[in-house]
Amino acid sequence: MLYELIGIVRPGRISEVKEIAKTAGSIVLNSGGVVRGYTNWGTFLLPKPARKLQSVHHTGHHFIMRFDSSAKTQHALKRTMGLDPRMIRYSIVKLGSKLEDIKDVPGEAAFR
Repeated sequence: MLYELIGIVRPGRISEVKEIAKTAGSIVLNSGGVVRGYTNWGTFLLPKPARKLQSVHHTGHHFIMRFDSSAKTQHALKRTMGLDPRMIRYSIVKLGSKLEDIKDVPGEAAFR
């Protein structure tokens, strides 16, 4: 199944974003999945202020990771992203499960 992880990391250091993306990718690869690609969207204003660990965030660094994996791997990735204090928000979206639907999906996620 093809999934897309949309992550919002607290802004400031690009090294944190790279480390989180690397961790997410290693979880997928260690369980036999395939990472199709990463897209760095940069820092944007959030639609509404987000609270995480007694701090309020107004901006966040957005990145996208597209990957093929099992549902079990997707749940492990969700658990890991939820426990990371550097993550403001994240969402994992299923893009498709049939080969006909996902064969032409690129690894890069175009912005708008």
